[in-house]
Amino acid sequence: MSVWKLRVSMAGTVALIIGLSTLFFTVILSLTGAFDLLTLGIIVVGFNVIQWLISPYIVDALYHTKVLSASEEPKLHQMVDDLSRKSNIKKPKLMLAQIPIPNAFAYGSPIAGTRIAVTSGLLKTLDPGEVEAVVGHELGHLRHRDVQVMMFVSMLPAIAFYIGYSLMFSSMYNNQNSKGNNGAVLGIAFIAFYWVLNLFTLYLSRLREYYADRHSASIVDQGSDKLSTGLAKIVSATKRMGRTKQETRNLNAFKALFITDPDRAAADAAELSKMSVADNQKLVQDILSKKLTTADRILEILSTHPNIVKRLKALQELS
Repeated sequence: MSVWKLRVSMAGTVALIIGLSTLFFTVILSLTGAFDLLTLGIIVVGFNVIQWLISPYIVDALYHTKVLSASEEPKLHQMVDDLSRKSNIKKPKLMLAQIPIPNAFAYGSPIAGTRIAVTSGLLKTLDPGEVEAVVGHELGHLRHRDVQVMMFVSMLPAIAFYIGYSLMFSSMYNNQNSKGNNGAVLGIAFIAFYWVLNLFTLYLSRLREYYADRHSASIVDQGSDKLSTGLAKIVSATKRMGRTKQETRNLNAFKALFITDPDRAAADAAELSKMSVADNQKLVQDILSKKLTTADRILEILSTHPNIVKRLKALQELS
């Protein structure tokens, strides 16, 4: 997918989410004349903004991150320096997430600044070139302001959900009259609309992953090849690692931040396990030769990240 098509698709998806939300909320609020619903919407927006502002500190607590000093990882710091300069952004704070699963993520807020984190598992699993490509991907998210964009569009489904839940809950106390019945119907409509908006939000998230991949390929020497092998190794290593229920909950809390979706590791690794591979390049080539099934496409629609096969095919087009 060309960069022009990516930009048009992302802009169109954002516009569609905002347009549908505005139209739906305007129609419903005009029909109900419900100031309380408008107030609830304002409260949800305020809550999401506060969550965004403090989310870096929540991420740090959940994933046991610490600042990674230049004395501990001088080569990694130099790598981030060079790639930040190529990305035309200020160097973010470099963090180490002390979890065994190989992954990386970019995050931040106006009060916490921008940050990228690599996990201890990532540094053990990938070679330096692959780590460089992963870092380039995360810097792409910061360059494109993906944290802010996804925070904004995620508020709209949240507003629809909470208004729908509020209408359905309030209808329980008014179920003896038509007002109660209307409230229940409107509540169901809002919940259904939440699911529709959520699908568009997931689609936008997948587009931005492709866009960050393209950024890495543009600033890292042989970036598309390095990122391809890095992603394949991350998926394989994640599948081999068991997780406790608490670890699963923690990873799910902010999984959209990660370079790959931990919850898709089993499905993605299943694709890889069907292939007999001798080395990393053979692994990538075998993935590229696989055809997607209907089940693959359905799973992707419900994911924050692209299907591994489609993602590697897009990277190879940049080689």
